Parts: sequence; structure tokens; C-alpha cells
Amino acid sequence: MSTFEDRLSRVAALRPKSGMPVSRSIPGAFSNSERLIQMLGGECCANRFGCHIRVRRHFPQSPPAVMSSRALRLLAPDSADSVFDSRQWLFLDTETTGLAGGTGTYAFLVGLAWWEEDGLTVEQYFMRDYAEESSLLLEVAGRLDQRRVLVTFNGKSFDWPLLQTRFQIARVRPAPEPLAHLDLLHPARQIWRLSLQSVALTRLERCVLKLDRGSDIPSETIPQRYFDFLRGSPAEAMAEVFNHNQLDLYGLASLALRICAVLDNPEDGECGAGELFGISRILQRRGDHISAERICQRALAAGLPEPIEQAAQRELAFMAKRGRNYELSNSLWEKLLGDSTEGLKAYEQLAIYYEHRASMPHKAASLSREALVELQEAFRAGRMPLHKYQQWHASFQHRLSRLTAKTAK
Repeated sequence: MSTFEDRLSRVAALRPKSGMPVSRSIPGAFSNSERLIQMLGGECCANRFGCHIRVRRHFPQSPPAVMSSRALRLLAPDSADSVFDSRQWLFLDTETTGLAGGTGTYAFLVGLAWWEEDGLTVEQYFMRDYAEESSLLLEVAGRLDQRRVLVTFNGKSFDWPLLQTRFQIARVRPAPEPLAHLDLLHPARQIWRLSLQSVALTRLERCVLKLDRGSDIPSETIPQRYFDFLRGSPAEAMAEVFNHNQLDLYGLASLALRICAVLDNPEDGECGAGELFGISRILQRRGDHISAERICQRALAAGLPEPIEQAAQRELAFMAKRGRNYELSNSLWEKLLGDSTEGLKAYEQLAIYYEHRASMPHKAASLSREALVELQEAFRAGRMPLHKYQQWHASFQHRLSRLTAKTAK
């Protein structure tokens, strides 16, 4: 929904349907809210800023006895030690009046969850109209004060900046700053991006966590459901939004457990080949090249789909080169010579090795000539854009000219 359409919907939501009451003082004005409370087993809570609805639900999910220090250092290397205490973790997911963000977007439902000894507690705060935002935010701030490690999915880009904006506009109090913020979208991308078509939370739940949401609603329908609710529509559609938010939080907590488990011990036999390759990339970024090389080799041995296999071979070749294991590195580059994506990089790396390490300029020149032929064929077949062709051609031609002069001596 565009920003302009968001504004029109919000204006329309403030106009009651024909014959509907417009004020809380009129009997029956919140009849759909009362129905919603009954359906969800919620309650109306009050504080110095007003009222809001609170709903609590408990999920049977075993909390971690001890958080893996190895996994969390990979997830958040610069975080405070509080990140190791699962009692400080607070999962956050919001449902909003639009997806564009900005000062005109409200978080009408804020879902929080935390682990207790007997499972996962989910608590949701809902504003029945825009006037209840301050009351809702004050309640959320209290929970954020109690647990200082925030865990989200794309929360660094959307949920948390939106809440910070709402706290600033409402002037309830400053938004409590978390001691650490773990956004699980980023490690999920690194681990599963190449083996899954999408790393949306619902996709990860289905393919990685093996969770079944049942008859869930599409996320894109949620803003309009809230606008309809404000205009007096039946509570059933909004109750489905609460259920969707609860499932998001349960899936988020489950994903946190899975990510910590695979990062703590990726070689325990439960990780698939795609997961292993993704973990090796995280280890590379964190500077653990020895573990990254070993786990990448395991991923290749376990069997990767062809495009991912070639990417893994390329990365393992670079890691082996960094470790001066030229035998392994060259064997991997030779496997990639015929590949349309990685072949030119393989020619380049082999030519570098034979020129500078093996002192075999004739071999390096021969590889450069083969690369130019492959390059011409790829360009003529339409498999390579002009600017890429020009870059590679200039690089190999320059290398060949230098090698030709060197061999002539």
C-alpha cells in the first residue's frame, strides 16, 4: 500500500459507518472491542495515560538452559555480556498501519515475548483507537526496562525505528535503549539465503523449523483489517491479526534457538549441506578461517545443488589460497574452468598462481589465451553484458601482454 493510500485509509477509518456511534461516551461505542477481549481472553488495562487492551498467551517451548557463548559471539561480537543471559531476552514484533514507516505509521499492536521456566510467554498490547497509543507505549516501555536484550526479525530496519519514532512523537518517555539488539534476519540470510528461495520468517518456519501455521492470514491484509476494525467491523478479523502476531513471536523464538544451535556446533550431524556452507561464510566474516575452511569442505562433501556448489568451491579455493594450500586451491579452480559464472575467475586465479608462485609464465600465458577465447564465446552468445566483457578483456589482455614480454626474454 502506498503512502498516499495509507493516509486515505487512516482518514476513512476515523469516519464511522452510517448509524455507528462516534464517541466512547455513547453506549456500544466499543462493542467490537468488547467482543475482541472476550474472544482472546484479554483485559482492558489502564495507566496514567489511559487504557489499552492486553492479551497474554503461553506456548510450551523449552527455554535454553545456557546460551552458547560461541554462537552469540558470532551473532553479536561487540555486545555486552548481558546477551548471554536468556532471562534478559525480549522478542519483539509489531503490526502497523503501513509498511512504509515514517511519522504517519502507527504500531497498533505490539507483541512481546520472553522465556520463563515453563515455556514462552507472549504478551500483546493493542490500541483500540489512536488516542490509546500513549497508554500502550508506556506499558511497552516497562517491559523493555525489565529485559534489555532485544530480539527481532528485520527489527533494526523497521520495528525498532518505528517504535522509537512513536515514543518521540507521543512524548510518553524516551524509548528504553536495549543493551543489545539481535536482528535474526541477518544471520538467517547468511545461513539459508543460498539454499532457500526466500528467508521470510514464514518460509524459515516451514522449511527449516518444520512448523505449520495452519490457516494464517497474509501480512499485507493487516493494515486494512485494523482500519476496518476502527470503523466498527466485527472483531473476528482483528482476532486473526493477534493470532498471526503470536505465531510470528513463537517462530522468532524458535528461530533463535535453531540459529544458536547450529552456530554452537555445526558439525554435530544435524546441519544440512546448505546450512554448513552458510555457517562457513559467517565464520569467514568473523575471522575464523580455519573453521570456515573445514566446514565448507564438509558442505561440499555433503552435496550441494550445482549453483551453490560452485559458489562454495570458489570460496573454499580462496580460503585454501589464503592458507597457502595451493594444491587444494588449484584443484578447485580447475573444476570451475568450464563454469559460465566462475570460469573466468578460475582462469584469472590459476594464471596468477603459475606466474607468481610457480614461476611458469608460459603456463600462465596459455591460460590467459584460453580465457580470452572463452570470453569471446560468452559475449557472442549473449551470456555477458558489454561492460563486463570489456572489463575482463582488458584485464586478460594486459596480463597476456606482460607475460608475452616476460617469456620473450
